[in-house]
Amino acid sequence: MCGRFTLQTPPGDLVRIFDAGDAPELTARYNIAPTQTIPIVRTPGSDRRREIALVHWGLIPSWAKDPAIGNRLINARSETAGDKPSFRSAFKHRRCLVPADGFYEWQKSGKLKRPFHIRMKDPGPFAIAGLWESWRDPAGNSVESCTLLTTGPNELVGKIHDRMPVILDPKDYEFWLDSALKDGEKLTPLFVPYPADRMCASPVSTRVNNPKFDDPGCLTPEEG
Repeated sequence: MCGRFTLQTPPGDLVRIFDAGDAPELTARYNIAPTQTIPIVRTPGSDRRREIALVHWGLIPSWAKDPAIGNRLINARSETAGDKPSFRSAFKHRRCLVPADGFYEWQKSGKLKRPFHIRMKDPGPFAIAGLWESWRDPAGNSVESCTLLTTGPNELVGKIHDRMPVILDPKDYEFWLDSALKDGEKLTPLFVPYPADRMCASPVSTRVNNPKFDDPGCLTPEEG
């Protein structure tokens, strides 16, 4: 799964890199956790213009009676997302990019779990494939939310965890965002592990285990 990630890229750079409209106000994040508000890149209109929007991390299906269901839907397996009732509609109509510049996974060592920060060797943001949804409460208030797609690990991540996020190559952004594309089988080639030789991983502080900590200290290896 992908349960924590980082995004330190300034908003102006996100606009340029993802060819989107103006970005909302964003601060550097070192420990983004589920149920928090995160930026996504999407094309909500027929003109296919990209925008950066802030949404809840944890997808709330449009048919949900209780928004708390989103707490369990932070990730969707790419192999089955197109068929699952919780994700099926979003998979067809509301795909998005989730900007990140790294993500965390935990390696089991006996009874302990050691956190690692995984990122690109070439520093900078990348895009995780995501799905977004809009839900309305009984009073008619709208809540927009998202989930991150996962796949099997590459050789690097596989030494740490058995899943990793679906990371898209920039040349595939437009294809993934194309809401006119409804055939899920055509998207399947995107759901492969990102090349391990373009990535690196570093052990980091167990400080990241607690979502109340969101500072550079999360990325510092513990001494000893």
